[in-house]
Amino acid sequence: MIRSVEELVAEHPLLSGLPVDAAPLVAGCARLERFEPGQLLLREGEEADTFYLVRQGTVRIEVHTPGRSPLVIETVGPGKVVGWSWLLPPLPWGFDARAAGPVAAIAVDTACLRAKAETDPAFGYALLQRLSTLLLERLQATRIRLLDLYAPPGARDHGPR
Repeated sequence: MIRSVEELVAEHPLLSGLPVDAAPLVAGCARLERFEPGQLLLREGEEADTFYLVRQGTVRIEVHTPGRSPLVIETVGPGKVVGWSWLLPPLPWGFDARAAGPVAAIAVDTACLRAKAETDPAFGYALLQRLSTLLLERLQATRIRLLDLYAPPGARDHGPR
């Protein structure tokens, strides 16, 4: 059975608990996309014009570090969201997002969604609350990863032996 973008959007955890009319609003700005392993969903420095609701597979959130390979800040999977830099335009993406394996996602056009959020402030506020939670989670993951990366030798040993 082929399912509509609206049905798939409505099932995503980002929208669970939002008013019933939220799914059609988001679906009107969305399309289905697939990514092959290693393919970029987002590239650091490019315009933040799309975010992704991950349906299947995993995505690595990476940042560039001088003289090193990209640092994986977080790996996200089904039910998660990739990309929040679009919330405060005209910000570019601050990271890369790379498919760790095959990925199926719902791509959401951010200009379209911002316009709908401005037209329907209750929807916009509810969506902003959900995305703010995502932002906090991502910042916490980054903080923990950086603590691991820059911890002095032996600092990772926790508690008495």
